[in-house]
Amino acid sequence: MATRDHGDPGDAPTIPPPLAEIVNPTRPSAAEEARTIAASTNTGTLATLTADGDPWASMVTYGLLDGAPVLCVSNLAEHGRNLAGDQRASISIIAASTDKDPLAGGRVTLAGRVARPEGAEREAARDAHVAAVPAAKYYIDYSDFALWVLHVDRVRWVGGYGRMDSTTGADYAAAQPDPVTPSAAGAVAHLNADHADSLAAMARVLGGYPDTESATCTGADRYGLDLRVDTTRGMAYTRIGYAQPLQSIDELRSATVELARLSRQV
Repeated sequence: MATRDHGDPGDAPTIPPPLAEIVNPTRPSAAEEARTIAASTNTGTLATLTADGDPWASMVTYGLLDGAPVLCVSNLAEHGRNLAGDQRASISIIAASTDKDPLAGGRVTLAGRVARPEGAEREAARDAHVAAVPAAKYYIDYSDFALWVLHVDRVRWVGGYGRMDSTTGADYAAAQPDPVTPSAAGAVAHLNADHADSLAAMARVLGGYPDTESATCTGADRYGLDLRVDTTRGMAYTRIGYAQPLQSIDELRSATVELARLSRQV
């Protein structure tokens, strides 16, 4: 079977570009996206190096201490012995998704070096891990378990097909998890069920797709809404930004009402 270059769409549908300027395409930075994904779960795949330098991947639980993953691993486990011998490590974290295509969802890789926390940092790290993994209280103080904090140097975020970026550990540490995304599922479902006409109007007037026939909200964050739009030219994606970033999920309703008002007004 003949191979194709990555840029050759083959039989896949092409995505039509916007016909007008997107009014406000502001979205979270890669660092913010990564912090949000890391805060959304307590499990990931830890990559370590064996004594022979071979890669080794294991499923682990973690908590977060100012964004840094806190691991509690057994010294008897393969990855526990690996960390003791070589502190280089990375953790891959996958955001929860209902999409049938697992590659369409968000994920992040955090890479750096682990260190054993001491003193006050150890107490804070212990508390962070138990808060995220309550079952750890039964074994975290056993002598054969050790706490490790992954100090992040490099971040790679992927938001699905065609959405990806890298950032530094410093930017990741300075960013904050999104206050809207974790609680937005109900609001997104409500928008799609009861306000489909408003979403389509937003896409036409604010999203750069005046030929929109229908629109579906696929996500919401502190900066705006992500829309999937069906146009006369095919399916596309666009961004509808709020006038101001939101500080909590409680502000989402008024922000979307204002976007609908602007769309009707124009």
